[in-house]
Amino acid sequence: MLKKLLPAVLGALLASTAIADEAVVKKNFESKFGAKAESVTKSGYLGLYEIYADGQILYSDDKGTAFIIGPLIDGKTMKNVTQERMNKLTAIKWSDLPLERAVKQVRGDGKRVLATFEDPNCGYCKRLAKDLQKLDNVTIYTFLLPILSQDSVDKSKAIWCASDRAKAWNDWMVDGKTPGGKTDCDTTAITKNQEFGRKLNINGTPTMFFANGERVPGAVPVAQIEEKLAQIAGK
Repeated sequence: MLKKLLPAVLGALLASTAIADEAVVKKNFESKFGAKAESVTKSGYLGLYEIYADGQILYSDDKGTAFIIGPLIDGKTMKNVTQERMNKLTAIKWSDLPLERAVKQVRGDGKRVLATFEDPNCGYCKRLAKDLQKLDNVTIYTFLLPILSQDSVDKSKAIWCASDRAKAWNDWMVDGKTPGGKTDCDTTAITKNQEFGRKLNINGTPTMFFANGERVPGAVPVAQIEEKLAQIAGK
């Protein structure tokens, strides 16, 4: 009986110790920085604790004697552990996306889905738009998110007011044809996208979301996007 009880007791003690340590780290951080820590977890590297606060990740030892801000790289796999954790911590529910406010493009059977938040004057967005032309069997929802200038707002409105929004978007982003036509249609979707972007703490474009809610910032290579789509579809 004792042999059966010992593992359970030890497990409970270790768990309570971990919770106590995380509470100490949380208290130290909040007292030093005057900010609320949304989560504190053991990182699994060098005895450091991961602190997620104010939309960013930093690391601390158990006594708060030092704090590290910056990417943590796994020495064996060379993966950016910090970015992978950020992608998970900032994930959303796909069902929360207001897809009716996005420019919709269907390729092939359209079974796989991808959402992007983009500014029409963003150079990285233009690169992404060209890369996304290579994807098949996917539905792409592009949320117009003008954050760079008034011209970005004007171009977003012109694209949204076009009779064929997807064509107007690709004409500009891929072929460089300036969107024309009317801009006096109902463009409240643009304003709402800006508000929604702030709610999601989207500070740069492009920002992508996959069907599992995972966020990926930046214009990542199309091969990486294809791999992620295939991985999610295979689950």
